[in-house]
Amino acid sequence: MAAIISCNSYTPLAASKWINPTFPTKASTFLTTPKYNPHKHVQCQLQNGQKRRPFSLKECAISIILAAELITGIPSPDAYAANPPLPDLSVLISGPPIKDPGALLRYALPINNKAVREVQKPLEDITESLKIAGVKALDSVERNVRQASRALKQGKTLIISGLAEAKKDRGAELLDKLEVGMEELQQIVEDRNRDAVAPKQKELLQYVGDVEEDMVDGFPYEVPEEYRNMPLLKGRAAVDMKVKVKDNPNLEECVFRIVLDGYNAPVTAGNFVDLVQRHFYDGMEIQRADGFVVQTGDPDGPAEGFIDPSTEKTRTIPLEIMVDGEKAPVYEATLEELGLYKAQTKLPFNAFGTMAMAREEFENNSASSQIFWLLKESELTPSNANILDGRYAVFGYVTENEDFLADVKVGDVIESIKLVSGLDNLVNPSYKIAGKIRHSSPIGLLLKTEVSWWLRLNPIS
Repeated sequence: MAAIISCNSYTPLAASKWINPTFPTKASTFLTTPKYNPHKHVQCQLQNGQKRRPFSLKECAISIILAAELITGIPSPDAYAANPPLPDLSVLISGPPIKDPGALLRYALPINNKAVREVQKPLEDITESLKIAGVKALDSVERNVRQASRALKQGKTLIISGLAEAKKDRGAELLDKLEVGMEELQQIVEDRNRDAVAPKQKELLQYVGDVEEDMVDGFPYEVPEEYRNMPLLKGRAAVDMKVKVKDNPNLEECVFRIVLDGYNAPVTAGNFVDLVQRHFYDGMEIQRADGFVVQTGDPDGPAEGFIDPSTEKTRTIPLEIMVDGEKAPVYEATLEELGLYKAQTKLPFNAFGTMAMAREEFENNSASSQIFWLLKESELTPSNANILDGRYAVFGYVTENEDFLADVKVGDVIESIKLVSGLDNLVNPSYKIAGKIRHSSPIGLLLKTEVSWWLRLNPIS
């Protein structure tokens, strides 16, 4: 009998039409799912069951230029001089990229407290220490623990002073638990119990992350007026995505925990949470899984996104990118279009299970409901220097059971996506106005809207 694996934390992706073999697009572009045509299925089916359209000359040229620059570091010739050249990899890569989703989320918080970061860093470095074979790793782990403990003792006052006033008591309590936990980890190391190190490290980093979130006092900026009435996630939220896996003797179903970051992508994350509350994705199949990304979100019918019942049109959201060092995201333009070639994004495509919106390649503001998760690096998308950052809106990471995303295949079913925390951070929810809408029929939309209003006026007791 197939095993049932409960992944206690989970995450999603976007539309699936591609610009090249390595990159997903929406509606015949990057990360959009093409509508299924049974008459073309045999001819168009690849080994992994996905359909791809032919390259355009422009796409081929872009792919060749990017590949040449990334591999050789040589800038493109004068034909490309109308646009500034991409920066050298030596400029883009300033150190080993952070690939852990938890660490990426911690560093993405809008805080500036050096003392808590000095505690966080050596605890994260334990992961590298554990790559050393055998119990020899514990000598390095011990140094990490001592460094973190020393940083906590020396910086505790500064850390507490950085807590939001309303959260000081909770933050101080978490710091006390962190201090005790470090003593327990030190004892684990002295007992030479290597297997117990990683679980305790995870617990301590959870305390650190909670303390850092308690340093955020309200939402740090104003969303532009033109997007202010959209569903917005002003903070963090978490969802559990339960996937029914077919044709896999080792895995029957899995639950993925996904953390959504509204601090850095309030419009994008808000749009997704609103759809989750509508049960938009429940029962939907995985529509793309090719070893590079997993993608879903293309609804039944001719529409390629969510049909807003109030307008009977596809609801789209603007491209939203938070640049590291900036106080608010940029909208409607890629970083390349803005000339920000050396800029780093706050939520990079570094982690296995990075979650982002699919959109049409040449329409920045065409994302709607299609989402995707990045599975691995390719030759053109190395962590910390890839050409996805700044072009597609990342809004979360799978933080638990992310490795099982590699086992998900086309046709596997999302049984449910449920919000487990952060609903109070959702502003302007539209799901309360109308129920679950997953097709584009005007009659269907009208009937569902009428029924929703009738039930509100005539509640069933």
